[in-house]
Amino acid sequence: MTRKTVIGASLALLVASAAFVAGPAAAATDEAAVLKHYAELAHAKYEDSLNTAKALDTAIDALIAAPSEDTLKAARAAWIKARVPYQQSEVYRFGNPIVDDWEGKVNAWPLDEGLIDYVDAAYGTESDENSLYVANVIANKHIKIGGKDVDATNITPEFLSETLHEAGEIEANVATGYHAIEFLLWGQDLNGTGPGAGNRPFTDYDTKNCTGGNCDRRAAYLKAASTLLVSDLQDMVTAWAADGEATKHVEADPKAGITAILTGMGSLSYGELAGERMKLGVLLHDPEEEHDCFSDNTHNSHLNDAIGIASAYTGEYTRADGTKMTGPSLSELVAAKDPALDAEMKAKLTKTLDAMHAMAKRAETVEAYDQMIGEGNAEGNATVQAAIDGLIDQTKTIERVITSLDLGTVELEGSDSLDNPNAVFQ
Repeated sequence: MTRKTVIGASLALLVASAAFVAGPAAAATDEAAVLKHYAELAHAKYEDSLNTAKALDTAIDALIAAPSEDTLKAARAAWIKARVPYQQSEVYRFGNPIVDDWEGKVNAWPLDEGLIDYVDAAYGTESDENSLYVANVIANKHIKIGGKDVDATNITPEFLSETLHEAGEIEANVATGYHAIEFLLWGQDLNGTGPGAGNRPFTDYDTKNCTGGNCDRRAAYLKAASTLLVSDLQDMVTAWAADGEATKHVEADPKAGITAILTGMGSLSYGELAGERMKLGVLLHDPEEEHDCFSDNTHNSHLNDAIGIASAYTGEYTRADGTKMTGPSLSELVAAKDPALDAEMKAKLTKTLDAMHAMAKRAETVEAYDQMIGEGNAEGNATVQAAIDGLIDQTKTIERVITSLDLGTVELEGSDSLDNPNAVFQ
C-alpha cells in the first residue's frame, strides 16, 4: 500500500548569510556538529527505550511469578511507559537503513494474533492469505510452516525470532516486539468502536487457576518476547554509540546525513503516520486500523511520533529521567540560510503537536482513539483529521527545507490513503 513520493529539490539561490560567507569548510563543520548531536539523541532515545524495556521485563517477571490484578496492571503500565521513548525514536527510520532494516523486529503491526494465542470466535478460523492465521503456537507444540512440521515445544527467544516471526514470509505473522507483548498483556479488544480495551484476565498466567489453557506456555512466550525486545534494543543502543555502525554511517557524508534527517522527518510525517497509521483508519472507520489496538494506547504512540519528528529538527529531547538535551540542530542550519523558512517549519511542527495533544486529551477524557475514528463520529473524526492535516502541511515545509539546503532529489514515503484513496476500497 506504500509507494514512494519523489521530491525534486532544485538548486536554490545562495543567500548572503554568515554561514555561506564563511565558505564550504565552515558549513561542513556546522553540518558535522548537527549530525553528531543527531546521533547522540538517537543513542539517548534508544537507551531510554532499552531501560524502560528492562523495567517492563522486570514487571513481566513479577506477573509470571505471582499473577494477580496488581501485577498485570503493573506490567501494562510498564508497557505503556516503554512506548514513550521508543515512539520518539521512530523518526530515525527511513533515512537510516540500519534502523529501517531492524525496526520490523520490535514494532511490526498489524499482527494476526491467532498465530500466537487463543482468539474470539468472531476472529474466524482461516485466512486465504495466511495459513498460520489461527496456528495458536501457545496451545500447539507442533505446527506446520510452509507445509513442514515444526517443533514448537520450547518457546524461546530464538524460536520466536528465527522460526515464527514473519513465518512463511507473511508480514502479518508478527511474533516479536511491542505488539506481540501488548496482545499477551491485554488480549483482543472485542469492543469495536465502543468503549473498552482488551481485557485479558490475570488468570491466563495462573498455572493453579488457569484460564485460556496453557498458562505455562503463555508465560514462556511472554518472557521470551520480552527478553528478545531487550536484546534487540541493546543492538540499537550499540549501533548509535559514538563508535557504533549507525553513528559512523550518518556522520560519514554530511550531505547524506542531513538528507537522512529530513527523509526520516518527511516519511514519518506523511506516508507512515498521516497515511498508513491515521488516514487509513479514518477512511475505513475500522478499529483494527489503530497502532496500539489491544491497549487503546494509540493516541500516545501517535503523539510521541510527532514529538520525535519535532525533536529531529530542533535537536531537543527530554529523557526518561527528565534530563533535557539540546545541541546543534537542523533548525540552526536552516535559519542560517532562510530564517523565515525556519520559523515556518517550527510553527508547523508546533501546530501539529497542538493537534496531537488535543487528540490525546480527548482520548483521556472523552473516548479512545478507536472510537474517534468510528463511522458517524463527526467530532472524533475531525479531531484525528486535524492531526493528519498538520502532518501533511508540515511535510510541505519539509520539502521546502530540502530544496533550501540543496539536497537534490529526496524520496519520501507515500501512502495510498493520501495519494490514491480509492485504492483503499478496492
